[in-house]
Amino acid sequence: MMKKAILIVLVILLLPLPEQLSADPRTHTVKFTCGSQLEHNASIYVPNFIATMENVSIQIRASGFGKARTGTGPDANYGLAQCYGDLSLVDCVLCYAQARTITPQCYPVNGAKLFLDGCFMRTENYSFYHEYSGPTDQAICGNITRQNPEFQVSAKRALSRAVLTAPDNNGYGRVEMAVAGGRGNGSVYVLADCWRTINATACRACLAKAFDYLGRCLPMSEGRAVNTGCFVRYSDVNFLNPITRNPSRRGRVIVIVVAAVSAAAALIIGAIIAVHMWKNRIIQNKRKGDAEKLVKTLNDCSLNFKYSALEKATDSFNEANKLGQGGFGTVYKGVLADGREIAVKRLFFNTKHRAADFFNEVNIISSVEHKNLVRLLGCSCLGPESLLVYEYLPNKSLDRFIFDSSKGKELNWEKRFEIIIGTAEGLVYLHENKKTRIIHRDIKASNILLDSRLRAKIADFGLARSFQEDKSHISTAIAGTLGYMAPEYLALGQLTEKVDVYSFGVLLLEIVTGRQNNMSNKTSDYGDSLVTVAWKNFQQKTVEELFDPNLVFHNYVNLKNEVLRVVHVGLLCTQEIASLRPTMSKALLMLAKKDEELPQPTNPPFMDEKTMELNDMSEITSSPLNYGNDYSVATVSHSVFYPR
Repeated sequence: MMKKAILIVLVILLLPLPEQLSADPRTHTVKFTCGSQLEHNASIYVPNFIATMENVSIQIRASGFGKARTGTGPDANYGLAQCYGDLSLVDCVLCYAQARTITPQCYPVNGAKLFLDGCFMRTENYSFYHEYSGPTDQAICGNITRQNPEFQVSAKRALSRAVLTAPDNNGYGRVEMAVAGGRGNGSVYVLADCWRTINATACRACLAKAFDYLGRCLPMSEGRAVNTGCFVRYSDVNFLNPITRNPSRRGRVIVIVVAAVSAAAALIIGAIIAVHMWKNRIIQNKRKGDAEKLVKTLNDCSLNFKYSALEKATDSFNEANKLGQGGFGTVYKGVLADGREIAVKRLFFNTKHRAADFFNEVNIISSVEHKNLVRLLGCSCLGPESLLVYEYLPNKSLDRFIFDSSKGKELNWEKRFEIIIGTAEGLVYLHENKKTRIIHRDIKASNILLDSRLRAKIADFGLARSFQEDKSHISTAIAGTLGYMAPEYLALGQLTEKVDVYSFGVLLLEIVTGRQNNMSNKTSDYGDSLVTVAWKNFQQKTVEELFDPNLVFHNYVNLKNEVLRVVHVGLLCTQEIASLRPTMSKALLMLAKKDEELPQPTNPPFMDEKTMELNDMSEITSSPLNYGNDYSVATVSHSVFYPR
């Protein structure tokens, strides 16, 4: 009896529960449209958007639906996401994760509407939750015609049944119907879903409109109606998932099976649960012990600064000492008791359980030393908030010069070229360091700081990742800044040194033109991305038209060729195919050896700001130094189930 009970228990434990089963998240994009109104204020819009997406994400994981609002007025962000009724929660999370990587591509436009085959997402700067009809409503028909008239008749019947039943079934209808005339004619499969924010009357009106649209698709083998308040699909191929998202189903399965198990089996289950709880307690105690050891390590570490000392150095973080603010914290100038000037990054997070990750990050950054890297002096994470301490650089960041019509005159071409070479040398060191190869992931003008002699130093290592020699790439959560991320990294989350090379190429074009590729800068007077504009001018041999008017040439003929060469290298670094981009050491050689013939670049990815991606900041475990106001953002990894 006992053996039989044990066998039954093992079967129960090994069987996947409904929520754990993954059928098909259906992440194919059906329709994606952006609004027409630009965001009002990037420094407010970006964090509002990210906060809304994170709030919706939490709800999606629980129920397959989420809506949220962050902010007020023109900077408000309203978001809604919903998975269709036949998706399991796991598939729903996967579908939402895909949608979350697509909708930000509308930036800097503040509205987006996305229909995937498994879920829907929409964001606006106003409350749209009760809208059910709009000018963009339409049907998207297939391209295969079904010749038998019976299919058309059966499809209309199935659509009618789904449309009629859905409004009284929480907006969800599902029909599988055999085509009249025999088994050889196959079946029709229909899905109808209304957004949960509209009432039954609005749902009925939306579905009626969808039914009318899809009737025009027949006799095509499939069609999809993408309406403001609902989604309807029919097909002669079974696209429906067999598992429904029913919170009570797991309970029923367990109750039914356990009821058939003897008392002895129940005792075994209890014992297994007890062992599981005991193991968890051991793990928790170990973590607590590790945290206590970490605290002692930090207290004894030379990198550790006392919070009180940094608070005093910055005059209690006086607003007058504020140097800048980024997505993860605020930077203040400070003066230590020994007279040393420092820059203190006051981080936005302070969670003790992340202290180990924070300390490891500090250790990695502090292990690299190069004349073109900002030096990390230490940290403080044992006080009321977490702080990073860097060397102070009086001229702040490069973006304050090249994107400013007056300060740009302070950087002639010779000085800009020196900054380019210094940045390249710093990246070569990071990529080819024998101890720890590091990919920066966030190279941009605001992360290139300038010392008293206007020499370049790379800052912001909070997104940096170490890279092992035996790996061709690492898969990671996408992180970076709009306008600077390589296309393969955005699409696949695969990280190599060529991601930094791409960003460096964008930086070269910015230094030459004085234009910002990140189009949140409203002073921009061009529509395409800077990379696309440079590529077109390169092909037309009109690159000189892009030169920054602030550039001062003492010897125009010779220096003009040098500037053209920098643009050429920039285009080589931003080629769409990552393998064609040079390594940083090769790029440095191309810049330094001015007589070496350069290969012809292939086309860039033609990404304008509408294909740039916003991300959730919640994954970042530490925040680097940033004197500017750009937001470095991270989003869902393609290698995990749940968006962070």
